Amino acid sequence: MSPDFHLHQLMRIIAGKYRRRKLLANSGMTTRPITDRVKEPLFERLTSRLDDARVADVFAGTGTLGLEALSRGAKSAVFIEQDRKAVDLLKKNVDNIGCKQDCLCWRTDVMRSSFRPRNVPDFVPFDLIFFDPPYRMIPSLKAGSPLYRSLERLARSTVSADDAMLCLRTPANSEFDLPPTWIIERGLTMSNMDIHLCRLERAPKEGEPESLVEVEYTKEHVDDDA
Repeated sequence: MSPDFHLHQLMRIIAGKYRRRKLLANSGMTTRPITDRVKEPLFERLTSRLDDARVADVFAGTGTLGLEALSRGAKSAVFIEQDRKAVDLLKKNVDNIGCKQDCLCWRTDVMRSSFRPRNVPDFVPFDLIFFDPPYRMIPSLKAGSPLYRSLERLARSTVSADDAMLCLRTPANSEFDLPPTWIIERGLTMSNMDIHLCRLERAPKEGEPESLVEVEYTKEHVDDDA
């Protein structure tokens, strides 16, 4: 056991082939890791999206969401995180679980990232994207901001699949802007947070008909103590 082991929270994967595997998480991170009570209802609603999915875990922290997705049937996961301590713990989690061949731990700045990792062509385009910025950044999610432009880059056809889903976590009742390519279909409210499930809708190419799909937004309240 490493000398700094007790400085970190212990979490776990809650379902799938890596069920009950323990995960290290830094208790001092700005956005605390998502707890089991939050992951359970979230992943229940993502079940149909997970089989053989190519996942991006953006602002990954120590990887709890991407690793849960891998455990439940996702094909691959690209973890994008800038904090050095978090990336070190993330790599330990990947090594301890034994899923290194299915992962890329990419230490990079989300605000500048192309979201196109090198040398892993089978890991893109992404089918499912977890986007979990520190809560303090959410008020800056406005049109034209660096965070907003990051979501625009994620919507590119070379980055995300045509039917990709984005999961955005924010403090409850936050106000923010999303690029028009991301349409919020459903919201989950749990304790002090909202998780917004968004589908990708790109502008039609020249000569293609416009989409006639109408989205009826629903917001669920899930009992949670997280």
